Amino acid sequence: MAAPEDLDIRVDDLTGEASVALVRQHLAGMHELSPAESVHALGVAQLQEPSVTVWSAWRGGELAGIGALAFLGDTDGELKSMRVAAAHLGTGVGRAILRHILTDARSRGLTRVWLETGSDAGFLAARTLYASEGFIECPAFGDYLPDPASTFMTRAL
Repeated sequence: MAAPEDLDIRVDDLTGEASVALVRQHLAGMHELSPAESVHALGVAQLQEPSVTVWSAWRGGELAGIGALAFLGDTDGELKSMRVAAAHLGTGVGRAILRHILTDARSRGLTRVWLETGSDAGFLAARTLYASEGFIECPAFGDYLPDPASTFMTRAL
């Protein structure tokens, strides 16, 4: 297993073929695991909005994963589009991207990060990762409505 230290994590404008393909794979995966009304994943155009920053993690020239932060105001952000490429699952890529995003959020003066993820077994690894990094379950936030297919989490920075 390769170490997360060998990752090159950088801001991604989502114009590269590999990054766009992973975003599309992420969307398809969300639609496979969740009812359509419970899919809150963003498409490429939404991730390219000025209020969103996307990072990609590269290992040896290969895309290993992506993650994004949508800015919800001066002090809050929402984690979006966390996805690890299949070949890199279980190698620490997701945790490395998450920590990178949280460090960046702190440096921008954010004091809280929120997220929405699925509530069924297909999302257990994601919920476990977030909980291990200090996120706790919370009620629906922002424009979200309570949804049994969603788990909402937050963390103070």
